[in-house]
Amino acid sequence: MNVVRRSAAALAAATVVLGAAVPAMAATPAPSIPEGLYGSTDPKYDGVWRQSLALLAQDTVGVKPAATAVDWLVGQQCANGSFAAFRADAAKACDAKVAVDTNSTAAAVQALAALGGHDSATGKAVTWLKSVQNKDGGWGYAPGGASDANSTSVVIGALAAVGEKPGEVTKDGKGGKSPYDTLLALALPCDGDGAGAFAYQPDKKGKLAANADATAAAVVGALGKGLAGDAPKPTDTKPTCKKAVDPEPAAQNGAAYLVKALAKDKHLTSTLAGAKPQPDYGNTADAVLALATAGQGDKAADAMRWLESNSKAWAQQGGPAAYAQLILAAHAETFDVHDFGGQDLVKLLNATGPKPASVPATASPTPGDSNKVDTKDDSGVSVWWIIGVGLVGGIGVGFLISGRKKKQP
Repeated sequence: MNVVRRSAAALAAATVVLGAAVPAMAATPAPSIPEGLYGSTDPKYDGVWRQSLALLAQDTVGVKPAATAVDWLVGQQCANGSFAAFRADAAKACDAKVAVDTNSTAAAVQALAALGGHDSATGKAVTWLKSVQNKDGGWGYAPGGASDANSTSVVIGALAAVGEKPGEVTKDGKGGKSPYDTLLALALPCDGDGAGAFAYQPDKKGKLAANADATAAAVVGALGKGLAGDAPKPTDTKPTCKKAVDPEPAAQNGAAYLVKALAKDKHLTSTLAGAKPQPDYGNTADAVLALATAGQGDKAADAMRWLESNSKAWAQQGGPAAYAQLILAAHAETFDVHDFGGQDLVKLLNATGPKPASVPATASPTPGDSNKVDTKDDSGVSVWWIIGVGLVGGIGVGFLISGRKKKQP
């Protein structure tokens, strides 16, 4: 969910600034926002992703999105089934210049499958995803790019969303490698630094380095789940790293790593070159969701409370993708999405786009509770985006907007 994470070569993406806005960008003309699209920032690098997350989060909490919002997402699809990050002129046929990608396509599949009634669109998208699967069983961000943990995991979620069995999806048919083989190849052993974590990709020498962002994505993917996760009853057992040759034990090893990574500060950190480490709100939300999906939600409660107390400004900057991340994590942790640190996350998300077709009645705050639901409309979607390959290795918004190669605990 923090989410335009791409390797430097493939990733001309935008990254949310967690600090002050950049003065040089103040004169930038306001982008033209298409009807039906969530958010007020330039959708060039994350339109389909943020729309998919917004629709998925709404569906998760019982909100029926506006038809214009769903139609906008469906209209972004190319004839071959793929999606690009954003197409300004959706009426124009996709050609070789349209940079389609696996992450946008897989996210759109998950959102449309959750909403239902879009079997043709999701079927074509999954067919395209299968056509660009790598021989090692995984996917990179761009078609044909080297497999990475994040892209492979988000595609696993798409496959599962349409009823496919990810472990049986192979490039070369029976006997070929599946996406689970890719994730297992990226899992670190239980001895040494980063025990149990997942790497984003091997380095040039084939060495694996622990990456909390990739680990959060891979835990969910290895369990065959998607961006919305799935929170079973907590196991009440402390996760420990054990030798794993199958996806589920590897996911539990990743969960054990995340528990340790969150233990010190109750959040993950992100570091830009030459800058001091800063809290990474999006990847912290991803880690919470991953732990809940692994049945370790009780180990993520402190991190969820930290997000509840500290994420307001970040969410206002991040807009729909950030609100969606918080909603999905809070829902998985059974936190009140309508009274999250005094904010109604669902109301705030809804305010970033077209009015939903329907919204379920919400429960009233507990009498005497000091955290009351904020009844003011707050579409505060003031986001500053830094565009450029050289800057995207930093701070992000979840499975897609954050630097996948940054150093993390």
